[in-house]
Amino acid sequence: MPVGLMKSTIFTIILLVCLFSAGCALSRDFDAHLNPIVKPYLFSIARWELNAIPHEVNQWLFGRQEKIDDEIRVVTKYFSFLKQVKTLKSRIRVANAGSEENDLALLEAELNKLQEQQMTLKGKVERIIEKQIRNTLTEQDIFNPVTEEDFNFPPLDFRLEELPHLLVISPRDRIDSVKEVILEQNLLVEDKESIEHRVDDLGVSSLVVEIGGIATYPSLVDSQASLRFTIETTTEEWLHQYLAFKPLGFLYLLDLSGIARNYDIATMNESLAGIVSKEIGDLVYEKYYSEYDTQATPAPVLKPAFDFNTEMRDIRIAVDAYLSSDEIEMAEEFMEQRRKFLVTKGYHIRKLNQAYFAFHGTYADSPAFISSIGEELKELRNRSSSLKDFLSTVASMTNRQDLSLSVR
Repeated sequence: MPVGLMKSTIFTIILLVCLFSAGCALSRDFDAHLNPIVKPYLFSIARWELNAIPHEVNQWLFGRQEKIDDEIRVVTKYFSFLKQVKTLKSRIRVANAGSEENDLALLEAELNKLQEQQMTLKGKVERIIEKQIRNTLTEQDIFNPVTEEDFNFPPLDFRLEELPHLLVISPRDRIDSVKEVILEQNLLVEDKESIEHRVDDLGVSSLVVEIGGIATYPSLVDSQASLRFTIETTTEEWLHQYLAFKPLGFLYLLDLSGIARNYDIATMNESLAGIVSKEIGDLVYEKYYSEYDTQATPAPVLKPAFDFNTEMRDIRIAVDAYLSSDEIEMAEEFMEQRRKFLVTKGYHIRKLNQAYFAFHGTYADSPAFISSIGEELKELRNRSSSLKDFLSTVASMTNRQDLSLSVR
């Protein structure tokens, strides 16, 4: 299949999935009540894709031919600017609370200059990181899911941008993400809480969450994240595109679209992409950026007085027990009590409910993850002869039992 046709195919598949990813696991009557609540805040994937096309065409025709000198310096300089921008924004918030207008004006001028400098590097940084990840995937013999030919497919392509939010909806009587809706970027806390309150009144549990990336085409990755996070998330979103052409990933698309919801498949897919992207991310970082931030003094490794991960897993286990006994109100009261306790320990979780665990519970590296799927995937990775072998084996699976049998 020609590369151009492949790119068009992946674009079409992912666009269609994104358009319908709000799901249909709940009744049409529920949707009829939900739609007026979310309509003013919806993020249009189709509109974003249409706006992205001219930029992508220009990049493929001209931008990718540009030779970039000292690529490592360009990338590290960009992320250095990002750190400085965050620091300046913090200082501006402090200045806004006071009366030092002259200092405020100087800070804002400096901020504008830094942001302009950062933006001039953004396109180059995207292309450099794409190439570095692509080269590392090639070194691992991970090329494409369709043929054995040694060219990368889908073509690795991402954009650093402010990301939209995700509304996650779970039933109250169990932890299960039965519907997700993509919402616009600029939501205030008051907007999130208003949406959640109105959706909860429909008899479900809901939560508006921030996300780190979306497997659109090109992928969207959080522009405010660190270099390491950017590398790992870009790889992870590409893997979701790659997996869409494999049995596991195709079943996950059916789950996302609401055609055939399967929480185990979603967990396997997300966890697989997370494990592989972490390994690729480590290789990229070590190869190209091992000296990045070398001047920073490593913090001493101390045993924490409070173990957040253990606490979250204990909360999840207790909540599952309450819900299995049909004690929904007690489960919700318990979660709110533990949320307040976590705040006293410095963990400012805005809302802890069934939707919170439904979202975070599909990621093997999350404290909210209690499924044995994560341990089984790690065991299978340890037994696999290569990262490619591990990826191919799990990608061919079609149900939870396939994974369990593979590690017996």
